[in-house]
Amino acid sequence: MENLYVEESYVENPNVDTPYVQYMYSYPHKTAYRPLKGVSLREYAPLLKGAGHGLYLHIPFCETKCGYCNLFSVTGQGSGALDRYLEAVERQCGQYEKLLTPQNTEFSALTIGGGTPLYLTGEQLERVFGLLEAHFHFSREREFVIETAPEQTTEEKLALLKQAGVTRVSMGIQSFSDKELLTLRRRHSAQRAREALKLLKSFEFSCVNLDFIYGIPGQTRESLLKSLQEAIYYDPDEIFLYPLYIKHGVRLEGEGVKPDRNGALRQYQLASRFLKEKGFRQDSMRRFVRNKGEREFSECGFGTSLALGCGGRSYLGGLHFCSPYGVSQKECLAHIKKYEGCRDYTEITHGILLSSEEIKRRFVIRHLLIRPGLPVKEYRMHFGSDVMEDFPVLKSWTEDGYVRKSRKEPEISCGDRKRSEGPDKNNGETYLTLTEKGLAFSDYLGPQLISPQIRGAMKEWEESHGRIYDAVPGEPEKL
Repeated sequence: MENLYVEESYVENPNVDTPYVQYMYSYPHKTAYRPLKGVSLREYAPLLKGAGHGLYLHIPFCETKCGYCNLFSVTGQGSGALDRYLEAVERQCGQYEKLLTPQNTEFSALTIGGGTPLYLTGEQLERVFGLLEAHFHFSREREFVIETAPEQTTEEKLALLKQAGVTRVSMGIQSFSDKELLTLRRRHSAQRAREALKLLKSFEFSCVNLDFIYGIPGQTRESLLKSLQEAIYYDPDEIFLYPLYIKHGVRLEGEGVKPDRNGALRQYQLASRFLKEKGFRQDSMRRFVRNKGEREFSECGFGTSLALGCGGRSYLGGLHFCSPYGVSQKECLAHIKKYEGCRDYTEITHGILLSSEEIKRRFVIRHLLIRPGLPVKEYRMHFGSDVMEDFPVLKSWTEDGYVRKSRKEPEISCGDRKRSEGPDKNNGETYLTLTEKGLAFSDYLGPQLISPQIRGAMKEWEESHGRIYDAVPGEPEKL
């Protein structure tokens, strides 16, 4: 297999030490959030009027915590602890329902993430599905996404997912090499992943996504390709490729493990080419989709999403809010305890209110890093200015070969479930689109768009937590 790929075009930049600086999952990062006073969900509920919104439930429980994981999650919790958490979720649902009913809120997307949602028992999963249906209204064609892991994927639980109408299941496999799984401190074996994946595919969900990691110490290009080749055998609809990041507070950091930064970019290039030759369309540095034509344009700068549980994040216009950011078991357990004891879930106590300038940055970041890219006319329609003038670095990136201009007819939005009805909607759109080189360097380009104010807040958080600030913290991609 390696002989087929030794002559791949390899993108390098002699002026960049590493393209792996930070993954821009969302903007701003949670470490820029601060305590809020006098802010209530009641005043923002009108933003959730009618259809086209997202609902997210966070289940912060895992059997074990992977060595690289900096998500909000805890381990070692028994059934009683999970029941107490679900009781709090149910109380929160009831309070939110009272606010949303007058708005006739209809959710078109439901995501359950974690943690490991399937860590719940079958009975607890049924309880979750029941309370969501009882308290909220969903569109008939809703997307229903849930995450799982090989150890928690059982026939009983998959049957419950199917019955509940789940449309997309995402499984974190990371590698089919037992040696690499051990390095990552993953609990499952390669054989268990194969068994779980075979079982998952037998239920014929509309979309199955698999996650893999590259840049693992000791991983070779041959072993990465072998894992991807095996993944393709199971005919997944999507594959996400993540470079290994080891952030502050995670287990691998304490063990002194370091990602293979020297080989990671070559591994990315090889894997990207391999997947595209196997019929996958590349939408971003990480996301590869079984080829279904061009990706539709999805405006995602102004979407509204409401989160339930502890650790989930809500987006309501310029207000973003969630529980305080935490990585360690101690931090997360303290936040969960506070969440379970909360009496008024409509009071928003931690988050950020974005300025108009930060909203612009969010729009640019959210669009530029995923194809077809940043819509130039759409930007002007929203903000009344030229994006190249507002962000001169885009011109520099165009000259350096990271970004190119492309022209396409705009398609109906699917991210926000709405499309702006501006005067240019039928006149075609010019996009600033990442080139192949730009895709490879997404984690180098994205952090340069962080404002000095947000960067300062993030640094302040790092220092206040007694950690050495050497890079802006990132977080794994959510669905």
